[in-house]
Amino acid sequence: MSTLLKLKNLVVGVDGREVVHVEDFSLAKGEVHFLFGPNGAGKSSLLRAIMGLPKYEVKKGSILFEGEDITSKKAYERARMGIALAYQTPPPLQVRFQYVAKLMARKYRSRLDELSGLHLENLLHRKLHNGFSGGESKRAELGIVLLQKPKLAMLDEPDSGVDLDSMELVAGAINKLIKNGCTVLVVSHTGFIAWKMKRIDRASVMIDGRIVYRGKFEEVYEIIAKEGYRRFTT
Repeated sequence: MSTLLKLKNLVVGVDGREVVHVEDFSLAKGEVHFLFGPNGAGKSSLLRAIMGLPKYEVKKGSILFEGEDITSKKAYERARMGIALAYQTPPPLQVRFQYVAKLMARKYRSRLDELSGLHLENLLHRKLHNGFSGGESKRAELGIVLLQKPKLAMLDEPDSGVDLDSMELVAGAINKLIKNGCTVLVVSHTGFIAWKMKRIDRASVMIDGRIVYRGKFEEVYEIIAKEGYRRFTT
């Protein structure tokens, strides 16, 4: 498979502090990849830097997407190229979910029936993420990502704060992305959602902003389940 995303000698700074140092990382087109790591390891910062959010400054290195250097591109330009980010804790918006969904569907020439299966009907009239439970927010975020029809979907802790019923629905949305040929990068420190996903190709572990281990998902998960992250810090 050809490479979709490639990071080269990437250093990311936040508020004057360097939080990510990734020498070499790549994702193939259609790959499903898990990025593990303890809280504060820099996983979310990496995703936000790839998305191009202003606070996350690339101080060194480059981000290549489909062979094009996008390091200096704005977040909206990267979104138009096919990159989507689902936040761990989505910010509340003062607009109704239905309006956002229709806008996204029109912009990306998708259909609102992409939301089917996520049980979002009772949320569409509400302001997006205002008073949503953890599971409702995660399902709404995944719905917006589906409407974007992305080439790369970056999902930040999709199983965090989610009950068992919502876990099934979130996994169903991720499996739909995979079925559609989307490259999926899932950040997690538990990996609970993984066992409901149809396919995972590889996994990596990030510690203190650096990717310190790579391997097959089952291998990496077994190490973490038995030894936690201390295996990678000694």
